[in-house]
Amino acid sequence: MSVSTLTLNDGNKVPWMAFGTGTALYRKDAEAAIRLAIDNGFTHLDGAQVYGNEDTLGDGMIASGKARSEVYITTKLTALKPGATPKSALEESLKKLKVDYVDLYLIHQANDHVGKLKEVWKGMEEAQKAGLTKSIGVSNFTADHLRDIMETATIAPAVNQVEAHPYVWKALQANLAIHSQYKIVTSSYGGLSPIFRGQGGPLDPVIEKIRVRLETTRGSPVSDGQVLNKWLQQNGVLVVTTSSKAERIREYLDTQSVPELTADEIALIETTGGKLHKRFFPSNWPPE
Repeated sequence: MSVSTLTLNDGNKVPWMAFGTGTALYRKDAEAAIRLAIDNGFTHLDGAQVYGNEDTLGDGMIASGKARSEVYITTKLTALKPGATPKSALEESLKKLKVDYVDLYLIHQANDHVGKLKEVWKGMEEAQKAGLTKSIGVSNFTADHLRDIMETATIAPAVNQVEAHPYVWKALQANLAIHSQYKIVTSSYGGLSPIFRGQGGPLDPVIEKIRVRLETTRGSPVSDGQVLNKWLQQNGVLVVTTSSKAERIREYLDTQSVPELTADEIALIETTGGKLHKRFFPSNWPPE
C-alpha cells in the first residue's frame, strides 16, 4: 500500500507519515532501523544534523536497494559553525547522507539563531535555489518566529515541525492560524505522547471509546495509536513517528486504512485535550 501524500505550498508532495531518527536513535547507528522502516513500507525518512546519524541514515537507504527517487529525505539545520551558512551546512549533510539533494530542509530550532533568523532564512532560500533541497521549512517555530522571518522572506516555509497532540493543540492555535495564512503544513513529533508518556490523563477514556467504535466499524483491530494518528491525519498534519518493532511500523502506516473519525469525535478529542496543557518536550518551546 502506497503512503498517501500532502501537497506543500511550493507544489511538492510529501508522504504524510515519516520515520524519525531522533529520540531513540539519537547519536546511534540508524542503519538497521532505516532498513526495517523501509522494508515495512516507510518512504519518508526524517533526520537532522544534531541527531549525529545522517551517515547511517544514508547507509540504511542504500542497503534497502531503494532508488533515491523512491525515498523522501528530510534533514534539519543545527546551530551554524563560524563562517558556515545553511547552504554549506547542507552540503556537509549531503556528503554524510550520500545523496545529491534532500527533499525537505528545516531550521531545527529558532533558539540556535537568536537575532539572526531573517539572515538564516535567506540562507535556506539560497540552499533551495541551488537545488540542494526541493523544499524548505522550520521546526519548533512559534507564531512570532514565523512572523519574524516572513517580514523579509521571498519563500514561505513549507512545513513547521512542532510537538503536536491534543494536550498542546489549544496552545498551538496561534501557530495554526499563521500556518493556514501561509499554507504551511503542520508536522508533528511526539504525537502519541498522551498514550505513551502521559497515561492517566483525561484523553484515555475518550481514545478508548473511539477506538472501540472504529474497530466495530472496521471489523478488524484498531489501536490507541491509530486513533491519535488518524486525528492528526484528518487535521492535515504530517506525522513523524518511530519504532523499533516491525509490527508497530506497519500499524502506524496502516492508519490511513482506518475509518475516519466523525466531526463529533474530532471535537471531543480536542475539547478533552484542552482540559490539560502538557508538553512532553518543553525545552523545544519558549516558557508559557
